[in-house]
Parts: sequence; C-alpha cells; structure tokens
Amino acid sequence: MAKVPDVTVMPRRLTWGKRLVRLNWHLEPNNTCFLLPVKIALNANLVLLPGDGIGPEIVTEAKRVLEKIAASFGHQFTFSSHLIGGIAIDSCGDPLPQATVDACKASDAVLLGAVGGPKWDDPSAKTRPEAGLLRIRKELGLFANLRPIRLFDELVDASPLKREIIEGTDILFFRELTGGIYFGESGRNGSGAEETAFQSMAYSVGEVERIVRLAAKAAQQRDNRLTSVDKANVLEPSRLWRQTAARVMAEEFPDVKFDVVLVDAMAMHLINRPRDFDVVVTGNLFGDILTDEASMLPGSLGMLPSASLGNGGPGLYEPIHGSAPDIAGKGIANPLATILAAAMLLRHSLSLTKEADAIEAAVGKVLADGLRTSDLARGAAAIGTKAMTDAVLNRLA
Repeated sequence: MAKVPDVTVMPRRLTWGKRLVRLNWHLEPNNTCFLLPVKIALNANLVLLPGDGIGPEIVTEAKRVLEKIAASFGHQFTFSSHLIGGIAIDSCGDPLPQATVDACKASDAVLLGAVGGPKWDDPSAKTRPEAGLLRIRKELGLFANLRPIRLFDELVDASPLKREIIEGTDILFFRELTGGIYFGESGRNGSGAEETAFQSMAYSVGEVERIVRLAAKAAQQRDNRLTSVDKANVLEPSRLWRQTAARVMAEEFPDVKFDVVLVDAMAMHLINRPRDFDVVVTGNLFGDILTDEASMLPGSLGMLPSASLGNGGPGLYEPIHGSAPDIAGKGIANPLATILAAAMLLRHSLSLTKEADAIEAAVGKVLADGLRTSDLARGAAAIGTKAMTDAVLNRLA
C-alpha cells in the first residue's frame, strides 16, 4: 500500500472565549487525524482613562504601542476612552461617572493615565479627582497593586544611589488596595481650637489572607523570598496583619523564606540595601509610601508601571507617577512607564507573554541606544514624548 502523505487542509476556526483559535487538520501516515493549532488571535476590549495633566499624552503614546502589537501579532484591540478625575468633575461633577464604571466593568482591561492637579486641590471641595481612582478600584474589586521596581542596566547611573548599592535591585511590591486607613471611617468633631479630625484603619483576616497568598505565589516564581511590612509594635491592625500573614505562610507556603520588617526600618533598608528584597507585601498606606520611595531607586518615576488586580474581571494598569501638571501639554513627559504598564496589561489580563516581552525588550533597546527624556537625561540631550514612543515602535519592527 502506498504511504499516505501528510496533508494540511483548509484551516478551521473555533471561538474559545475571547480567543479566536485557528486550527489545521493534520493527517498522520496511519490515517490518524489531529488538530494542530496554527495561530491564536485575540479580540480584546480595552478601556482608556486618560485623566488629567500629562495623562492624555502618555495614554495616547501607549495606545500607539498596543496598536503596533496588535498589528504585528495578529490581534484585534478595540479602544474606548472615558472620563475620570478632575476632567470628569469639570464635565459632570463626578470624578467617576457611572458611564466610566460600566465601560470598565465590560472591558478586558483598563489603562489609566493620571488624575489630579492644583486646579482641584481645594480642601473644602465636595469631591476630589483622587476619589475617582479609589472608587474605580473598589468598583472593579481590585485588591492587589503590583509595583515592580526593576532597574534597567542602562539607567543604573541615573539613580541617586551609588552603583554598588543599587545594581541588581529587582523588587516586586504587593500593596493591599481596598482596605486600611484610606477606606476607614473618617470625620471631624468640634470647632475652632477644639476641632479634631479622625480616620480609622481596619483590616479583616480575609483581606490579609488573599493579598499574602498572591504575594507568596509570586515569590515562588521568583527567588522564593517574601517580606511582610507592618507596624505591629504600635498598631492593632498591623498585629492582626502579622499574625495572619505568619499563619498563611506557615500553613500554605512553608517552602518560601518569610520574614517581617517594621515599616520605618523598611524605609531605611530600601536606601541602604535594596538588593536584599525580592517580593514585599504590605498594607495600603505603607505600600503607597514605600513604593513611592522605591520608585526613585531607578532615578525617575517615569520608568515604573503598576497593575491593580482582583479575582477575575478586568485589571487596571497605570504609571505610578502623578499628573505632572507643570509639564502637561509640553510634549516632554516620559511615556515609558505607561508603555511598560501596557506590557503588564498584556501579560496579566490578556495572557500575551510574548507580546509583553517584546515591549519590554524594545524599551531596553531604546535606553541602550542612549535615548532619554528630560527626566532621565540629567542635563544631557533629551527627546520628547512622541519621539521616545517612535523609537520604541521602531525597535518593535
């Protein structure tokens, strides 16, 4: 009998969730037929929240990069833009309109620029732009904020710390997002010299358990080390945090090297021995402060992205810097943190690891080429927002 040749017939398309899977029939010599995956295309609905200050500029540039990725890898990304922050207050009196909430909940992922600015800093105002950011996290059930503090080799000398201290630093912070003092009961009593203000801090066992588990799983995929940061020598919520974290680690992650550090000591350690830490987990307030401190290790806030994740549903991705109203509209803002946030979006919400790697590699190559925006140039020649993105796009080609 003549040998039956391998045969590839017309591809068949199957829809699997939001992924369009292209399959080829393959006939083995023994007449056994297999389906072989040829290409996986993704149709994703992405919400853009440009916000205030430099937000619209940097989100526009990150969108260009995502469009390039979609074209290069055969995906389809649908974008819609919605209001948040100060611009939303000006437009409709609400820093987070319901239309924005509905769009975000229906999306696959959300990319945020920045919110706030001096225009909305009146302490007597009924609402502030930052309230929109807190509410969208709550609405989407985003309880974990991931902030990677990783140095590009090309920027080690841009750090305010000596090379021998900073070189090799690679920390992944897990900050709890929906509990703690930012969401505690608050108010004022009395008047005049007798007026007092208060805000309470509270954490439940469940809130601590879920963030510690996420951080521990991340540690297992890295250097297998986890540090929990608290203020258990003073604060009762921190005592609950420490007890709960220790129990979860002992019972569920005995293989992970676990230690605890007081928040004031951690603030010092980040300056004098940042390489000693791998994954760090902490509460909302401490995480907010420590990650801003750590963000200066690479030399600029303009290099650091973040991801806010929950149990399923869309994640929220953003640069960790603020709205920088002093440079808004000048075309000089560093877009790289937002572009790297887009890479995190691809990796964590869309499971597009190769595409995320491509963006991060392109950013590294651009920096290796010596290109810098003004925040990184330290007085040397600098390029603008669009030119930096153009360079990244060229490196993606």
